[in-house]
This record gives sequence, C-alpha cells and structure tokens, in this order.
Amino acid sequence: MDILIIMLAGVVIGNRLFPRKYRKSNERLQVICTALLIFTMGITLGQRENFVEELLSLGFTSFLLFLIPAVCSTILVFFLTKWLMNDKKGRN
Repeated sequence: MDILIIMLAGVVIGNRLFPRKYRKSNERLQVICTALLIFTMGITLGQRENFVEELLSLGFTSFLLFLIPAVCSTILVFFLTKWLMNDKKGRN
C-alpha cells in the first residue's frame, strides 16, 4: 500500500508540479536509476549460494503455473465455442 501511495504522489507531482523543461533530465535519471537497481539486484542474486538450483526450481514452478491454466482455459474455450456455435447453428 505504501508503494502505491508513493507512486500516486509521484504521478501527481510529475503531472502537476514538475517543470516541463526538466523532463528530459528526469527521464535520463529514471533510466540510470532503473539500470542501477537492476544491476544491484543481479549482484544480490549472484551472491546466493544455491542460486542456480533455486532458479531452476522457480523456473519449473513458473512453467507449471503457466501451463496448467493455459491448457485448462484452452480446453474450456474449445468446449464452450463448440457448444455455443452449435447452439447458434441450430437456431438458423
């Protein structure tokens, strides 16, 4: 919740109060800060002892969390389409 409040405050300040002449400088600063954040996160993850094993485990779990809903929704859409399209054909 705190993050959303801070983001909302940033949007309001950027939209209403921040001078337009500093827009390009602000964009560059945001890119630099984002790159620095990603770099430091990479350093933190690289220092973990079992990072590769954890990454493989998380990758497999993420794949399953993608695969199961995708397959189930595809099957559901297939049967619903077949059922609803047959219902429309019967009316005509």
